Amino acid sequence: MLTVSQLIKEFGFEVAAGHGGLNKEIRDYSIKRPSAELIGFLTYLTPQRIQVFGSTEMGVIRQLDITVRRQHIAAVMVSEVPCVIVTRSLPTPQEFYDLANERDIPLLTTNRSTTQLNYLIIRYLANRLAPSTLVHGVLVDVYGVGVLINGESGIGKSEAALELIKGGHLLVADDAVEVRRVDEESLRGTAPQSIRHLIEIRGLGILDITRLFGTGAVRKEKDVHLIVHLEEWQADKIYDRLGTDPPQIRRILGIAVPQITIPVRPGRNLASLVEVAVMQNRR
Repeated sequence: MLTVSQLIKEFGFEVAAGHGGLNKEIRDYSIKRPSAELIGFLTYLTPQRIQVFGSTEMGVIRQLDITVRRQHIAAVMVSEVPCVIVTRSLPTPQEFYDLANERDIPLLTTNRSTTQLNYLIIRYLANRLAPSTLVHGVLVDVYGVGVLINGESGIGKSEAALELIKGGHLLVADDAVEVRRVDEESLRGTAPQSIRHLIEIRGLGILDITRLFGTGAVRKEKDVHLIVHLEEWQADKIYDRLGTDPPQIRRILGIAVPQITIPVRPGRNLASLVEVAVMQNRR
């Protein structure tokens, strides 16, 4: 859940009015610039979106007759609106303050330009409000490719990740990976805050990767491009020996991700195999 208060903290907005609505929930990652609505075209009002007022919108308001100005602003600032943001610290008509307080709509101001703010907010909301799931596995950045290593507990996922980190690759998350669907084609993974930069190795315990290898050995998040599934070697199972079999597909949050299965048995260098799988998959 994302509230207006959290948005204010993230972007440093000033709260000019409407303090009673600071706990309102933001559910839509799109924003609305209601210039057409201000002149009475209300078909696509979408009041569940954040309303942004820049120079264009304030210019429209200045053209309204003083006798109907409140009526037109009130048609846009309905109670369902999570908050209203005025950019460039533009002069704001008194009607905004009155309606914000009457309807508990936080009225926020910023020095940022409308274009800059639109970009920053949409990117932030898309990440925060994207559908998400928790996946068991290890996420590493190998040659710029986000690799999710999964398999049964104790199969060697973390050990393989540690070898990859020693080889110059980057840890994103160990054991639990928060995966978000950021658009129709992309999945982005990160570590829960409580275990960020940590990796568990049986026999050694919990290791702080930043302390051992430096901050350059980790990254906060990475898109998931490939799944490497580790499984115990099965003598009666036929594995791809020629490299001609197409990758399997696993769906996470409805998005298809190619998956390669690597059988595990003593003597196999899993880190090297993961590196080769990445190079082969990005041909």
